[in-house]
Amino acid sequence: MGKKRIVKKEEGEVSSGAKSQAEPKSGKKKLETGILYVQSTYNNTKILLTDPKGNALAWSSSGSLGFKGAKKGTPFAAAKIGELIGEKANDMGIKAVEVVIKGVGSGRESSVRGFLSKGIDLIGVKDVTPVPHNGPKPKKPRRV
Repeated sequence: MGKKRIVKKEEGEVSSGAKSQAEPKSGKKKLETGILYVQSTYNNTKILLTDPKGNALAWSSSGSLGFKGAKKGTPFAAAKIGELIGEKANDMGIKAVEVVIKGVGSGRESSVRGFLSKGIDLIGVKDVTPVPHNGPKPKKPRRV
């Protein structure tokens, strides 16, 4: 926070600071396709939008939108997240997405519907919910 320096320059010379302020920088990538990951549990719903390589572009969850407690796991909250991420995807120029769904919560379908309501095409849907088969060996019975 020190004193500002005044630099005198020639008439034709433009300082690098003034040049970067004049032209707006577009931090968002322009992409055609992406992958939408939806993780839906009984208590919350999270959505992550990535590029085809898997690099994160945007994410949101019901808790980050302000829903608290049991309302985070509702289909309404999931739809609101889908609409928010759909708007961000439109700003990035994404035309089509592939959806990967994980979990058994009530926001599985409504989050995807909210996302697609913003005019983005659906390439395919994949369900990667983990299903246990037998699992670990149970503990021995307690002897008293």
